[in-house]
Amino acid sequence: MKMYGTSRAATMSLRHLFLRAVSKFLLSSSPSLLKALQGIGHVHPSGPSLKDDVSESWPELPVDILMDIFALLEIPDLLRAGAVCSTWHAAYTSLLSHGCYHRPQTPCLLYTSESDADNVACLYNLVEDRVYRLTLPEPAICSRYLIGSSNGWLVTADDRSELHMVNPITGEQIALPPVTTIEQVKPILDDAGEIMEYELSHFSGEEVFRDPSIHALDELRDYLYYKAFVFPDGASSGSYIVVLIQPYELSFARPGDCKWTLLPSSDAYEDCIYVDGVLYAVTTTSGIDAFDLTGPTNLRKVIMEETENFIYEHVYIIQTPSGELLLVWRDQNLKVKGDVGEDAPERDVSEFMEETKEIAVYKVDMEAKELVEINSLHDHVLFLGCGRSYCLDAEEYPSLKANHVYLTDDEKYIAFSKSDRRDICVFNLESNSVEEIVPPRCWCSWPAPIWITPNLSKIS
Repeated sequence: MKMYGTSRAATMSLRHLFLRAVSKFLLSSSPSLLKALQGIGHVHPSGPSLKDDVSESWPELPVDILMDIFALLEIPDLLRAGAVCSTWHAAYTSLLSHGCYHRPQTPCLLYTSESDADNVACLYNLVEDRVYRLTLPEPAICSRYLIGSSNGWLVTADDRSELHMVNPITGEQIALPPVTTIEQVKPILDDAGEIMEYELSHFSGEEVFRDPSIHALDELRDYLYYKAFVFPDGASSGSYIVVLIQPYELSFARPGDCKWTLLPSSDAYEDCIYVDGVLYAVTTTSGIDAFDLTGPTNLRKVIMEETENFIYEHVYIIQTPSGELLLVWRDQNLKVKGDVGEDAPERDVSEFMEETKEIAVYKVDMEAKELVEINSLHDHVLFLGCGRSYCLDAEEYPSLKANHVYLTDDEKYIAFSKSDRRDICVFNLESNSVEEIVPPRCWCSWPAPIWITPNLSKIS
Protein backbone atom coordinates (compact mmCIF):
# COMPACT_ATOMS: atom_id res chain seq x y z
CA MET A 1 0.00 0.00 0.00
CA LYS A 2 2.07 2.85 -1.31
CA MET A 3 0.13 5.57 0.45
CA TYR A 4 1.50 4.55 3.82
CA GLY A 5 4.48 6.83 3.38
CA THR A 6 6.50 8.61 6.07
CA SER A 7 6.47 12.24 5.02
CA ARG A 8 7.06 14.87 7.70
CA ALA A 9 3.30 15.55 7.85
CA ALA A 10 2.62 11.84 8.30
CA THR A 11 5.19 11.70 11.10
CA MET A 12 3.48 14.56 12.92
CA SER A 13 0.19 12.68 12.62
CA LEU A 14 1.86 9.56 13.96
CA ARG A 15 2.81 11.39 17.13
CA HIS A 16 -0.84 11.97 17.89
CA LEU A 17 -1.95 8.41 17.20
CA PHE A 18 1.05 7.11 19.14
CA LEU A 19 0.06 9.20 22.13
CA ARG A 20 -3.44 7.77 21.97
CA ALA A 21 -2.11 4.22 21.90
CA VAL A 22 0.31 4.96 24.70
CA SER A 23 -2.43 6.45 26.87
CA LYS A 24 -4.41 3.21 26.56
CA PHE A 25 -1.43 1.00 27.25
CA LEU A 26 0.44 2.95 29.93
CA LEU A 27 -2.27 4.22 32.27
CA SER A 28 -0.60 2.33 35.12
CA SER A 29 3.02 2.77 34.03
CA SER A 30 5.77 4.27 36.12
CA PRO A 31 6.01 8.10 36.37
CA SER A 32 9.50 8.11 34.91
CA LEU A 33 8.38 6.35 31.74
CA LEU A 34 5.37 8.61 31.36
CA LYS A 35 7.61 11.65 31.78
CA ALA A 36 9.90 10.35 29.05
CA LEU A 37 6.92 9.93 26.73
CA GLN A 38 5.88 13.56 27.12
CA GLY A 39 8.54 14.51 24.58
CA ILE A 40 6.71 12.60 21.83
CA GLY A 41 4.37 15.50 21.15
CA HIS A 42 7.19 17.98 20.48
CA VAL A 43 7.75 18.59 16.76
CA HIS A 44 10.96 19.93 15.28
CA PRO A 45 9.84 21.94 12.23
CA SER A 46 13.31 22.01 10.77
CA GLY A 47 16.02 19.45 10.41
CA PRO A 48 18.06 17.72 7.76
CA SER A 49 16.17 14.42 7.65
CA LEU A 50 13.25 12.40 8.92
CA LYS A 51 15.66 10.20 10.84
CA ASP A 52 17.02 13.20 12.72
CA ASP A 53 13.47 14.38 13.38
CA VAL A 54 12.59 11.03 14.89
CA SER A 55 15.72 10.59 16.95
CA GLU A 56 15.45 14.05 18.52
CA SER A 57 11.73 14.00 19.37
CA TRP A 58 10.86 10.35 20.05
CA PRO A 59 12.11 8.44 23.11
CA GLU A 60 14.05 5.22 22.66
CA LEU A 61 11.64 2.55 23.92
CA PRO A 62 12.46 -1.17 24.13
CA VAL A 63 11.20 -3.19 21.18
CA ASP A 64 8.90 -5.28 23.39
CA ILE A 65 7.12 -2.16 24.67
CA LEU A 66 6.83 -0.78 21.14
CA MET A 67 5.31 -4.11 20.07
CA ASP A 68 2.68 -3.89 22.81
CA ILE A 69 1.82 -0.34 21.77
CA PHE A 70 1.76 -1.15 18.03
CA ALA A 71 -0.62 -4.03 18.78
CA LEU A 72 -3.25 -1.38 19.62
CA LEU A 73 -3.09 0.24 16.16
CA GLU A 74 -5.25 -0.63 13.17
CA ILE A 75 -3.41 -1.71 10.01
CA PRO A 76 -2.99 1.70 8.26
CA ASP A 77 -1.41 3.26 11.37
CA LEU A 78 0.59 0.10 12.05
CA LEU A 79 2.13 0.19 8.56
CA ARG A 80 2.96 3.87 8.94
CA ALA A 81 4.55 3.27 12.33
CA GLY A 82 6.65 0.42 10.92
CA ALA A 83 8.13 2.77 8.32
CA VAL A 84 9.23 5.55 10.71
CA CYS A 85 12.71 4.29 11.63
CA SER A 86 14.74 1.09 11.96
CA THR A 87 13.78 0.55 15.62
CA TRP A 88 10.10 0.93 14.92
CA HIS A 89 10.39 -1.30 11.86
CA ALA A 90 12.02 -4.00 14.00
CA ALA A 91 9.12 -3.81 16.45
CA TYR A 92 6.63 -3.97 13.58
CA THR A 93 8.23 -7.03 11.94
CA SER A 94 8.60 -8.82 15.30
CA LEU A 95 4.95 -8.19 16.09
CA LEU A 96 3.85 -9.85 12.85
CA SER A 97 6.42 -12.66 12.72
CA HIS A 98 5.57 -13.79 16.26
CA GLY A 99 1.86 -13.81 15.49
CA CYS A 100 1.14 -11.26 18.23
CA TYR A 101 -0.96 -8.86 16.16
CA HIS A 102 -4.65 -9.56 16.76
CA ARG A 103 -6.12 -6.06 16.73
CA PRO A 104 -9.75 -6.17 15.46
CA GLN A 105 -10.02 -4.21 12.22
CA THR A 106 -12.80 -1.91 11.11
CA PRO A 107 -14.28 -3.19 7.81
CA CYS A 108 -13.44 -1.21 4.68
CA LEU A 109 -15.26 -0.86 1.36
CA LEU A 110 -13.34 -2.38 -1.54
CA TYR A 111 -14.23 -1.23 -5.05
CA THR A 112 -12.72 -0.33 -8.43
CA SER A 113 -12.60 3.04 -10.16
CA GLU A 114 -12.59 3.95 -13.85
CA SER A 115 -9.70 6.35 -13.23
CA ASP A 116 -7.40 3.56 -12.01
CA ALA A 117 -5.57 0.75 -13.78
CA ASP A 118 -7.33 -2.58 -14.25
CA ASN A 119 -5.27 -4.26 -11.52
CA VAL A 120 -5.90 -1.57 -8.89
CA ALA A 121 -8.55 -1.77 -6.17
CA CYS A 122 -9.63 1.11 -3.95
CA LEU A 123 -10.01 0.58 -0.20
CA TYR A 124 -12.19 3.12 1.56
CA ASN A 125 -11.21 3.34 5.23
CA LEU A 126 -14.17 4.27 7.44
CA VAL A 127 -11.90 5.24 10.34
CA GLU A 128 -9.94 7.84 8.39
CA ASP A 129 -12.55 8.68 5.73
CA ARG A 130 -9.76 8.04 3.26
CA VAL A 131 -9.16 5.92 0.16
CA TYR A 132 -6.08 3.73 -0.38
CA ARG A 133 -5.16 2.16 -3.70
CA LEU A 134 -3.90 -1.42 -3.81
CA THR A 135 -2.17 -3.18 -6.70
CA LEU A 136 -3.48 -6.75 -6.88
CA PRO A 137 -1.94 -9.81 -8.57
CA GLU A 138 -3.05 -10.97 -12.02
CA PRO A 139 -5.55 -11.55 -13.47
CA ALA A 140 -6.81 -7.98 -13.31
CA ILE A 141 -9.40 -7.33 -10.62
CA CYS A 142 -11.68 -5.71 -13.23
CA SER A 143 -11.96 -9.04 -15.06
CA ARG A 144 -12.94 -11.03 -11.97
CA TYR A 145 -16.18 -11.64 -10.13
CA LEU A 146 -16.05 -10.87 -6.40
CA ILE A 147 -18.17 -13.63 -4.88
CA GLY A 148 -17.08 -13.36 -1.29
CA SER A 149 -15.02 -11.62 1.36
CA SER A 150 -14.20 -12.77 4.87
CA ASN A 151 -11.31 -12.53 7.32
CA GLY A 152 -9.34 -10.28 4.99
CA TRP A 153 -9.62 -12.53 1.92
CA LEU A 154 -11.50 -12.01 -1.31
CA VAL A 155 -12.80 -15.03 -3.21
CA THR A 156 -12.80 -14.29 -6.94
CA ALA A 157 -13.82 -16.09 -10.14
CA ASP A 158 -11.67 -15.45 -13.21
CA ASP A 159 -12.62 -15.54 -16.91
CA ARG A 160 -12.34 -19.35 -16.93
CA SER A 161 -14.66 -19.53 -13.89
CA GLU A 162 -11.74 -20.72 -11.72
CA LEU A 163 -11.66 -19.58 -8.08
CA HIS A 164 -8.85 -17.83 -6.20
CA MET A 165 -8.39 -16.44 -2.71
CA VAL A 166 -6.72 -13.03 -2.71
CA ASN A 167 -5.50 -10.95 0.22
CA PRO A 168 -5.51 -7.37 -1.14
CA ILE A 169 -3.32 -6.09 1.73
CA THR A 170 -0.46 -8.63 1.47
CA GLY A 171 -0.91 -9.48 -2.23
CA GLU A 172 -1.00 -13.21 -1.42
CA GLN A 173 -3.06 -15.31 -3.85
CA ILE A 174 -4.10 -18.97 -3.54
CA ALA A 175 -5.74 -21.08 -6.25
CA LEU A 176 -8.73 -23.10 -5.04
CA PRO A 177 -9.64 -26.58 -6.38
CA PRO A 178 -10.60 -26.63 -10.08
CA VAL A 179 -14.15 -25.74 -11.05
CA THR A 180 -14.43 -29.13 -12.78
CA THR A 181 -14.22 -30.83 -9.37
CA ILE A 182 -17.53 -29.26 -8.30
CA GLU A 183 -20.18 -31.98 -8.38
CA GLN A 184 -22.47 -30.31 -10.92
CA VAL A 185 -19.75 -29.33 -13.42
CA LYS A 186 -18.46 -31.50 -16.23
CA PRO A 187 -15.79 -30.30 -18.71
CA ILE A 188 -16.38 -30.56 -22.45
CA LEU A 189 -13.06 -31.12 -24.25
CA ASP A 190 -11.95 -30.33 -27.78
CA ASP A 191 -9.91 -32.69 -29.97
CA ALA A 192 -6.69 -31.56 -28.28
CA GLY A 193 -8.01 -32.39 -24.84
CA GLU A 194 -8.42 -28.75 -23.80
CA ILE A 195 -11.52 -27.58 -21.96
CA MET A 196 -13.80 -25.91 -24.49
CA GLU A 197 -17.05 -25.53 -22.52
CA TYR A 198 -18.69 -26.64 -19.30
CA GLU A 199 -21.80 -28.74 -18.77
CA LEU A 200 -23.76 -27.67 -15.69
CA SER A 201 -26.23 -30.06 -14.08
CA HIS A 202 -29.20 -28.71 -12.12
CA PHE A 203 -30.00 -30.88 -9.14
CA SER A 204 -30.17 -30.94 -5.35
CA GLY A 205 -29.78 -34.31 -3.69
CA GLU A 206 -31.94 -36.73 -5.68
CA GLU A 207 -34.11 -34.00 -7.21
CA VAL A 208 -33.30 -32.90 -10.77
CA PHE A 209 -34.73 -29.49 -11.68
CA ARG A 210 -34.00 -29.44 -15.42
CA ASP A 211 -31.71 -30.79 -18.11
CA PRO A 212 -28.01 -29.85 -18.05
CA SER A 213 -27.00 -26.59 -19.70
CA ILE A 214 -23.87 -25.78 -21.70
CA HIS A 215 -21.80 -22.67 -20.88
CA ALA A 216 -18.69 -20.93 -22.21
CA LEU A 217 -15.66 -20.82 -19.92
CA ASP A 218 -16.34 -17.27 -18.76
CA GLU A 219 -20.12 -17.74 -18.58
CA LEU A 220 -20.31 -20.59 -16.07
CA ARG A 221 -19.54 -18.25 -13.16
CA ASP A 222 -22.74 -16.32 -13.96
CA TYR A 223 -24.84 -19.34 -12.97
CA LEU A 224 -22.72 -21.39 -10.57
CA TYR A 225 -21.55 -19.08 -7.77
CA TYR A 226 -23.58 -17.15 -5.23
CA LYS A 227 -21.32 -16.56 -2.22
CA ALA A 228 -18.01 -17.84 -0.87
CA PHE A 229 -16.43 -17.61 2.58
CA VAL A 230 -12.97 -18.13 4.08
CA PHE A 231 -13.30 -19.26 7.70
CA PRO A 232 -10.49 -19.93 10.20
CA ASP A 233 -10.43 -23.68 10.83
CA GLY A 234 -9.03 -25.06 14.09
CA ALA A 235 -6.54 -23.66 16.54
CA SER A 236 -3.51 -23.72 14.26
CA SER A 237 -2.53 -20.41 12.72
CA GLY A 238 -3.09 -20.17 8.98
CA SER A 239 -5.55 -23.07 8.78
CA TYR A 240 -8.78 -22.28 6.96
CA ILE A 241 -11.82 -23.72 5.22
CA VAL A 242 -13.52 -22.26 2.13
CA VAL A 243 -17.30 -22.68 1.84
CA LEU A 244 -19.11 -22.12 -1.44
CA ILE A 245 -22.85 -21.40 -1.79
CA GLN A 246 -24.22 -22.51 -5.15
CA PRO A 247 -27.83 -22.72 -6.35
CA TYR A 248 -29.37 -25.29 -3.98
CA GLU A 249 -25.98 -26.65 -2.95
CA LEU A 250 -23.11 -26.14 -0.50
CA SER A 251 -19.52 -27.25 -1.12
CA PHE A 252 -16.31 -26.83 0.87
CA ALA A 253 -12.56 -27.31 0.55
CA ARG A 254 -9.58 -27.24 2.91
CA PRO A 255 -5.89 -26.58 2.18
CA GLY A 256 -4.45 -29.44 0.18
CA ASP A 257 -7.80 -30.65 -1.13
CA CYS A 258 -7.75 -31.42 -4.85
CA LYS A 259 -11.53 -31.18 -5.20
CA TRP A 260 -14.65 -29.63 -3.69
CA THR A 261 -16.72 -31.69 -1.25
CA LEU A 262 -20.49 -31.51 -1.73
CA LEU A 263 -22.67 -31.27 1.39
CA PRO A 264 -26.08 -33.00 1.69
CA SER A 265 -28.17 -29.85 1.21
CA SER A 266 -31.95 -29.55 1.39
CA ASP A 267 -32.82 -26.06 0.14
CA ALA A 268 -31.46 -22.88 -1.38
CA TYR A 269 -29.09 -21.22 1.07
CA GLU A 270 -28.58 -17.51 1.63
CA ASP A 271 -25.75 -17.20 4.15
CA CYS A 272 -23.61 -19.22 6.56
CA ILE A 273 -21.20 -19.02 9.49
CA TYR A 274 -18.63 -21.48 10.84
CA VAL A 275 -18.32 -22.02 14.60
CA ASP A 276 -16.09 -24.65 16.27
CA GLY A 277 -16.13 -27.02 13.31
CA VAL A 278 -19.86 -26.66 12.65
CA LEU A 279 -21.22 -24.88 9.58
CA TYR A 280 -24.57 -23.14 10.14
CA ALA A 281 -26.45 -22.29 6.94
CA VAL A 282 -29.70 -20.31 6.65
CA THR A 283 -32.18 -20.97 3.84
CA THR A 284 -34.28 -18.53 1.85
CA THR A 285 -37.23 -19.38 4.11
CA SER A 286 -35.20 -18.79 7.31
CA GLY A 287 -34.61 -22.43 8.16
CA ILE A 288 -31.25 -23.25 9.75
CA ASP A 289 -29.20 -26.37 8.97
CA ALA A 290 -25.97 -27.44 10.66
CA PHE A 291 -23.12 -29.54 9.21
CA ASP A 292 -20.41 -30.98 11.46
CA LEU A 293 -17.31 -30.75 9.27
CA THR A 294 -14.97 -32.37 11.81
CA GLY A 295 -16.04 -35.94 11.00
CA PRO A 296 -15.97 -38.13 7.87
CA THR A 297 -19.68 -37.96 6.98
CA ASN A 298 -20.66 -34.25 7.17
CA LEU A 299 -24.30 -35.10 7.92
CA ARG A 300 -26.96 -32.39 7.88
CA LYS A 301 -28.83 -31.59 11.08
CA VAL A 302 -31.93 -29.39 11.08
CA ILE A 303 -31.55 -26.75 13.80
CA MET A 304 -34.72 -24.86 12.92
CA GLU A 305 -37.45 -25.61 10.39
CA GLU A 306 -38.42 -22.84 8.00
CA THR A 307 -40.09 -19.96 9.84
CA GLU A 308 -41.58 -18.35 6.74
CA ASN A 309 -43.58 -19.94 3.94
CA PHE A 310 -42.21 -17.52 1.35
CA ILE A 311 -38.76 -16.75 0.05
CA TYR A 312 -37.51 -13.67 1.83
CA GLU A 313 -35.47 -11.22 -0.20
CA HIS A 314 -32.21 -11.58 1.73
CA VAL A 315 -31.52 -13.53 4.91
CA TYR A 316 -28.31 -13.41 6.94
CA ILE A 317 -27.07 -15.50 9.86
CA ILE A 318 -24.66 -13.75 12.23
CA GLN A 319 -22.90 -14.51 15.50
CA THR A 320 -22.78 -11.66 18.01
CA PRO A 321 -19.65 -10.90 20.06
CA SER A 322 -21.31 -12.70 23.01
CA GLY A 323 -21.90 -15.85 20.93
CA GLU A 324 -25.64 -15.55 20.23
CA LEU A 325 -27.04 -16.21 16.77
CA LEU A 326 -29.02 -13.58 14.87
CA LEU A 327 -31.12 -13.83 11.74
CA VAL A 328 -31.50 -10.64 9.74
CA TRP A 329 -34.10 -10.00 7.03
CA ARG A 330 -33.41 -7.34 4.43
CA ASP A 331 -36.26 -6.09 2.25
CA GLN A 332 -35.63 -4.01 -0.88
CA ASN A 333 -37.70 -2.00 -3.35
CA LEU A 334 -36.92 -1.14 -6.94
CA LYS A 335 -36.17 2.57 -7.15
CA VAL A 336 -35.98 4.72 -10.26
CA LYS A 337 -33.93 7.91 -10.30
CA GLY A 338 -35.97 10.95 -11.35
CA ASP A 339 -39.62 11.24 -12.39
CA VAL A 340 -41.84 8.19 -12.82
CA GLY A 341 -45.25 7.71 -14.40
CA GLU A 342 -46.80 7.45 -17.85
CA ASP A 343 -45.28 10.73 -19.05
CA ALA A 344 -41.81 10.01 -17.70
CA PRO A 345 -39.04 9.55 -20.30
CA GLU A 346 -37.67 6.12 -21.04
CA ARG A 347 -35.11 5.16 -18.41
CA ASP A 348 -31.62 3.79 -18.83
CA VAL A 349 -30.89 0.58 -16.93
CA SER A 350 -28.26 2.43 -14.88
CA GLU A 351 -31.02 4.56 -13.34
CA PHE A 352 -32.67 1.56 -11.67
CA MET A 353 -31.52 0.18 -8.34
CA GLU A 354 -32.69 -2.02 -5.49
CA GLU A 355 -32.96 0.14 -2.39
CA THR A 356 -33.18 -1.27 1.13
CA LYS A 357 -36.47 -0.21 2.71
CA GLU A 358 -36.56 -2.34 5.87
CA ILE A 359 -34.27 -4.48 8.03
CA ALA A 360 -35.62 -6.83 10.71
CA VAL A 361 -33.34 -8.44 13.30
CA TYR A 362 -34.18 -11.62 15.23
CA LYS A 363 -32.44 -13.56 17.97
CA VAL A 364 -32.38 -17.32 17.39
CA ASP A 365 -33.80 -19.15 20.43
CA MET A 366 -32.06 -22.50 19.97
CA GLU A 367 -34.04 -24.29 22.70
CA ALA A 368 -37.49 -23.09 21.65
CA LYS A 369 -36.47 -23.26 17.96
CA GLU A 370 -38.05 -19.91 17.23
CA LEU A 371 -37.12 -16.35 16.32
CA VAL A 372 -37.45 -13.48 18.79
CA GLU A 373 -37.59 -10.04 17.19
CA ILE A 374 -35.11 -7.44 18.43
CA ASN A 375 -36.21 -3.81 18.22
CA SER A 376 -32.72 -2.33 18.56
CA LEU A 377 -29.09 -3.36 18.24
CA HIS A 378 -28.28 -0.90 21.08
CA ASP A 379 -24.47 -0.57 21.07
CA HIS A 380 -23.90 -3.01 18.19
CA VAL A 381 -23.56 -2.55 14.43
CA LEU A 382 -24.05 -4.91 11.47
CA PHE A 383 -22.22 -5.31 8.15
CA LEU A 384 -24.25 -7.04 5.42
CA GLY A 385 -23.70 -7.75 1.74
CA CYS A 386 -22.11 -10.31 -0.53
CA GLY A 387 -19.26 -10.88 1.93
CA ARG A 388 -19.35 -12.42 5.37
CA SER A 389 -21.93 -10.87 7.71
CA TYR A 390 -20.59 -9.24 10.89
CA CYS A 391 -21.98 -7.99 14.20
CA LEU A 392 -19.53 -5.67 15.98
CA ASP A 393 -19.53 -3.84 19.30
CA ALA A 394 -19.55 -0.12 18.50
CA GLU A 395 -17.65 0.65 21.72
CA GLU A 396 -14.64 -1.19 20.27
CA TYR A 397 -15.02 0.58 16.91
CA PRO A 398 -15.51 4.29 17.70
CA SER A 399 -15.77 5.29 14.03
CA LEU A 400 -18.90 3.15 13.56
CA LYS A 401 -22.46 4.18 14.39
CA ALA A 402 -24.30 2.05 16.94
CA ASN A 403 -27.70 0.61 15.94
CA HIS A 404 -26.82 1.06 12.26
CA VAL A 405 -26.33 -1.41 9.42
CA TYR A 406 -23.59 -0.93 6.80
CA LEU A 407 -24.83 -2.32 3.48
CA THR A 408 -23.58 -3.35 0.06
CA ASP A 409 -25.40 -5.13 -2.75
CA ASP A 410 -26.26 -8.80 -2.34
CA GLU A 411 -27.76 -10.24 -5.51
CA LYS A 412 -27.64 -13.96 -6.27
CA TYR A 413 -27.08 -13.39 -9.97
CA ILE A 414 -25.51 -9.95 -9.86
CA ALA A 415 -23.65 -10.63 -13.11
CA PHE A 416 -26.91 -10.01 -14.95
CA SER A 417 -27.13 -6.48 -13.56
CA LYS A 418 -23.56 -5.30 -14.01
CA SER A 419 -24.50 -1.73 -14.90
CA ASP A 420 -27.12 -1.25 -12.16
CA ARG A 421 -26.63 1.35 -9.47
CA ARG A 422 -25.61 -0.26 -6.18
CA ASP A 423 -27.39 -0.28 -2.83
CA ILE A 424 -24.46 0.94 -0.72
CA CYS A 425 -25.38 2.92 2.37
CA VAL A 426 -25.58 3.14 6.16
CA PHE A 427 -29.06 2.17 7.36
CA ASN A 428 -30.39 3.69 10.59
CA LEU A 429 -32.48 1.02 12.34
CA GLU A 430 -34.22 3.56 14.57
CA SER A 431 -35.50 5.84 11.80
CA ASN A 432 -35.38 3.46 8.79
CA SER A 433 -33.38 6.15 6.99
CA VAL A 434 -30.17 5.86 4.97
CA GLU A 435 -27.08 7.94 4.38
CA GLU A 436 -24.33 7.75 1.79
CA ILE A 437 -20.97 6.12 2.50
CA VAL A 438 -18.93 6.91 -0.62
CA PRO A 439 -20.39 9.03 -3.47
CA PRO A 440 -21.56 6.72 -6.31
CA ARG A 441 -19.42 8.62 -8.83
CA CYS A 442 -16.30 7.28 -7.06
CA TRP A 443 -16.84 3.56 -7.63
CA CYS A 444 -17.64 1.30 -10.58
CA SER A 445 -20.80 -0.80 -10.51
CA TRP A 446 -18.73 -3.79 -11.61
CA PRO A 447 -17.12 -5.63 -9.96
CA ALA A 448 -19.73 -4.89 -7.30
CA PRO A 449 -18.20 -3.15 -4.24
CA ILE A 450 -17.81 -5.39 -1.20
CA TRP A 451 -16.93 -5.07 2.50
CA ILE A 452 -13.59 -6.49 3.56
CA THR A 453 -11.85 -6.64 6.92
CA PRO A 454 -8.10 -6.01 6.37
CA ASN A 455 -5.79 -8.78 7.52
CA LEU A 456 -1.97 -8.92 7.52
CA SER A 457 -1.80 -12.65 8.35
CA LYS A 458 -0.43 -14.99 5.72
CA ILE A 459 -1.50 -18.53 4.91
CA SER A 460 1.09 -21.15 4.11
